[in-house]
Amino acid sequence: MTHALPRRGFLTGTLAAAVAAYCPEAKAWSSGAGPGTIAIPQLDGQLLTDPATLAKAADDFGHIVHLTPAAVLVPGSVADIVKLIRFANAHGIQVSGARGIGESHSTQGQSQVAAGVVIDMSALHQIHEINDGDALVDAGVRWIDLLTATVPLGKSPPTLTDYIGLSVGGTLSVGGIGGQAFHAGLQVDNVLELTVVTGEGELRTCSPTENDDLFDAVRAGLGQFGVIVQARVRLVNVKPKVRVYTALYNDLGTFTSDQLSLIAGHRFDYVEGSAVAGASGWQYQIELAKYYDPASPPDDAAQLAGLSYLAGTVTTVDEGYFDFANRLAPLVAFLQQIGAWYLPHPWLNLFVPAAHVVSFVGDALAQLNPANTGNGPILLYPINRKRFDAPFTRVPHGPHAFIFSVLRFAVPPVPGTIAAEVAQNRALFDAVTAIGGKRYPIDSVPMSAADWKEHFEPRFNAFADAKAAFDPNNVMTPGQGIF
Repeated sequence: MTHALPRRGFLTGTLAAAVAAYCPEAKAWSSGAGPGTIAIPQLDGQLLTDPATLAKAADDFGHIVHLTPAAVLVPGSVADIVKLIRFANAHGIQVSGARGIGESHSTQGQSQVAAGVVIDMSALHQIHEINDGDALVDAGVRWIDLLTATVPLGKSPPTLTDYIGLSVGGTLSVGGIGGQAFHAGLQVDNVLELTVVTGEGELRTCSPTENDDLFDAVRAGLGQFGVIVQARVRLVNVKPKVRVYTALYNDLGTFTSDQLSLIAGHRFDYVEGSAVAGASGWQYQIELAKYYDPASPPDDAAQLAGLSYLAGTVTTVDEGYFDFANRLAPLVAFLQQIGAWYLPHPWLNLFVPAAHVVSFVGDALAQLNPANTGNGPILLYPINRKRFDAPFTRVPHGPHAFIFSVLRFAVPPVPGTIAAEVAQNRALFDAVTAIGGKRYPIDSVPMSAADWKEHFEPRFNAFADAKAAFDPNNVMTPGQGIF
């Protein structure tokens, strides 16, 4: 089964004028051959340098960092990516190929590249196969596109990000977390096979049994070792209906204790939570989901037994599985309509050791309020470390940790506000690092090379070895600032 999806990304309407040659001395592209220029390889797609395309590639969901590339490749085929990366190696050009839609999984210029080439992966967006237990998709396919095709068949990937408008290749380059991760692992833990163009321009298929070193490197590898161009992702059977439960807590310790007990018992299919501003301070809202067949709805009393939420605060909503998975769509549409979606987003995403969650989050929330978060959501929910098997996914030691996400809107969107919030992010990152915490690296935390070394310990040497093996000329994804 092959699905051709509408083209998205940097281009709308007709393609802008493409370049045909490169001048190594000037490190510049031109539309035609001239003195000192080298013809670029023949492409099925186009290499673009018009100002509008470059400006879009110099932005991301954070709207904080703006690194302008020299060109954008809109590939017409995987072969174009192979040719471009080989050309980049030969001429000292840096490339970013982990860019899918440019939303949510990049808020600090991670997928940008100054004076290099950005690959618009959204140009490759076919669903090639849907099978009983897996789907084969291009990296530019969005998770919502895949779900649109699989849910009518009673199938879904085991873990979904809360916002499913992200690309498959983009989230697999970072991790891909959601409320199902406590029992299913991250999205990188549910990929069966990848096709990758390495940093040397080699097209290779990898899996747990074939080129496993590359497979382990590129999953959550932050685009450092090559470009994921195709993925075979796991599918599982899902029931058609979902009952969503929410309830409030006043006490952070009680809230997190209940969450930990729930992920140990697997009573629910989805466990998340958030800090919400109450009349007299922070409250905590648990969010739980149970998938079910219409003929056998959940027993609410049994589902909620033993939990210590505030009496009278429980709500339940029943909806179809797709609507649950796509539950943020109405909110996103509203935020886009009023312009808030396009504000700067100095996000913070941390993994906090479970043993320290009450003290750390309590101290962090004492510094946060609706004003310095722009009323953005603050997520807090637990994970099982044993469900994560991609080596470069960095989470704290111990059986459990909590994801703590401060999904800010910078209000007012001025440099002083943004700088203060990024500085606060950095201070909270330093504090969580001191207690053994880690960062989920999609957010707005400036990092030095030494910070990255600490982040990947005790696997930094393996990370550096993989860089030397698959991208020895340091062509790939400089926006992270790791090397």
